[in-house]
Amino acid sequence: MTYSDADISSKVSIEDGVLRIVVATEAGGSSLDLQGIDDGTSTLRSVNAGATEIGSVLLIGRGPNFCAGGNVRDFAGAADRGAFVGSVADTFHAFVRELAAVTVPIVAGVHGWAAGAGMSLVCLTDIAIGGPSTKLRPAYPSIGFTPDGGMSWTLPRIVGSGRAMDILLNDSIINGEDAVRLGILSRLVGDDIIDNEAERLARTLAVGPTSAYRGIKSLLHASESASLAQQLDAEAASVSAAASSPAGREGVDAFVEKRRPDFS
Repeated sequence: MTYSDADISSKVSIEDGVLRIVVATEAGGSSLDLQGIDDGTSTLRSVNAGATEIGSVLLIGRGPNFCAGGNVRDFAGAADRGAFVGSVADTFHAFVRELAAVTVPIVAGVHGWAAGAGMSLVCLTDIAIGGPSTKLRPAYPSIGFTPDGGMSWTLPRIVGSGRAMDILLNDSIINGEDAVRLGILSRLVGDDIIDNEAERLARTLAVGPTSAYRGIKSLLHASESASLAQQLDAEAASVSAAASSPAGREGVDAFVEKRRPDFS
């Protein structure tokens, strides 16, 4: 698999097969960066259409926080607040739809706060890495809002409907350790290496068996509405196809030959 490195915008780039999307910046007060989101949507749409090839997606924030949510000052300054917030949600949701459709692994480095839209993004990732100082909060009730970014769909699937209701109604602040326990974060590392570890993982996944990752994600998504019998049938078909795929052949041959597999 060959990737051509490219800077798509100041907020979106592809390097070594990793599609990096900046979701918030320090200059924007760590609020959701709509330019980065819009550029990310266009690139993800190209990926999902098969026109752009990547091996993983990495969501990052520049500054002290991953993403502190929507820009509340902008909400307050809008002439028609409902229309303005609705347009922001539409822009954000176009990104969420494309992100959810991606078949490669999605990684996030979650340093500092992930609140509101930032927490929604964390809930959409496949692997989210945080640290002892990471904090998550729905944040919507604190300004009289309801969730967006898919949080009302993803959070109950991660923590259960009862716990999700508790977290949302109480606008709970969740520390890094509790976020791992609940399954919102995948693991904790030192605060000073969160972004580096997320980058390392995204690069590692980008050169891994992409077709196998695609199959794993497909199986897990299907399991949410499938019976055990249906899932067993899907697993049998998937593993059979994997065994005949280039990645499957290389993986088995490398194991037998006692060498590191080359999935490129």
